Amino acid sequence: MISLKKHLSFWKILGAFFVLGGLVSAVMRFAFGLGKATNLSDAAPWGIWIGFDVVTGVGLAAGGFTLCGIVYVFNLKRFKAIVRPTVLTAFLGYLLVIVGLMFDLGRPWSIWHAIIMWNPHSVMFEVAWCVMLYTTVLALEFSPVVLERFKMTRLLKIMKAITIPLVVAGILLSMLHQSSLGSLYLIIPEKMHPFWYSPMLPVFFFVSAVTVGLAMTIVESYLSARVFNKALETPLLRDLARAMIGVATVYVTMRLIDMVHGNKFALLDGSLQTIMLLVELALFFVLPIVLFNIRGFGQTRLGLSLCAMSVVLGFVTNRLNVALTSIEPYYGGVYFPSVGEIFVSLAVVTVGFWVFGFAVKHLPIFADISHEEKHQTVRLSAARPVKGEAPKGTVEVSVS
Repeated sequence: MISLKKHLSFWKILGAFFVLGGLVSAVMRFAFGLGKATNLSDAAPWGIWIGFDVVTGVGLAAGGFTLCGIVYVFNLKRFKAIVRPTVLTAFLGYLLVIVGLMFDLGRPWSIWHAIIMWNPHSVMFEVAWCVMLYTTVLALEFSPVVLERFKMTRLLKIMKAITIPLVVAGILLSMLHQSSLGSLYLIIPEKMHPFWYSPMLPVFFFVSAVTVGLAMTIVESYLSARVFNKALETPLLRDLARAMIGVATVYVTMRLIDMVHGNKFALLDGSLQTIMLLVELALFFVLPIVLFNIRGFGQTRLGLSLCAMSVVLGFVTNRLNVALTSIEPYYGGVYFPSVGEIFVSLAVVTVGFWVFGFAVKHLPIFADISHEEKHQTVRLSAARPVKGEAPKGTVEVSVS
């Protein structure tokens, strides 16, 4: 009993509760259908399984292509130490998006139809193919970690040789489906609130995904430091935070220009839509800038992680606003997810954390970080001995 208590914690018990509730809800969903297990209706056919698990989940997994682009395309090798955990997060994120989608589909056993029944005029067809292909690319990008663990050197050499083509393919596929998720909503302009409908939605979706990809990398580093004692250097986190705020500024500027162009500021009132728009912009842009510029706090690891968490919350609010809040005035009701819908989403997130933890314990996910930490010594080469003087030798200075 004492040993069991030693291994249990509040978070483990809470996670087990979420997963158990998710399993019960899954049985209800597949045994009795969407009508019994959810609060969805013909007027509100898309709930949090689409708005959060899919539309938000794909964006939160954007750190993979963002960081790979930074390291391999822009050749900023100092960020290479966090490529592996970031790619793992993206890979798990896309797998869990597929799981979430299976719950929402009326006939999930027909999900493979997109492979052979082509409809190239459908945005959903493009999204389906891009997600399938990019998940495959992420599996290949992550495979060197597994091959290294089991010392499969020949295959490891092959995978490392094709890293750059894989990264380029991943970036192109991500650009396509991150923006196409926004294109999904272009077909319902009459149903969406003007605050969130815009012909620029595909661009907004892509730029906000890049922003939250950087934010998720910072959050992941902070949580890894807390849980696994694996941390990235604060100067690197600071550089990522600066880039995050820069891209967020571009995004918010485009949104404001769109609102001015569409005369949307005249629609600001005390409605739920106005409140949610202000909350979204405050979390995504205003609060991170304020936190980042607090002297003595904003540049610390905790301050940077709070900046990034605020951006993540703002991003989640934005995607839920697009998927749910913007459509509620059209059908005149308020959708609130059922207990089963909430438990399934919480269970999906919990399983993602568990699998990430399992992978960290059994695979060399943070091997590169350990390598960087151990070898961050500045080797000052000895000056050529001057005739008549003693050799000066080599000096190593550890940088912690």
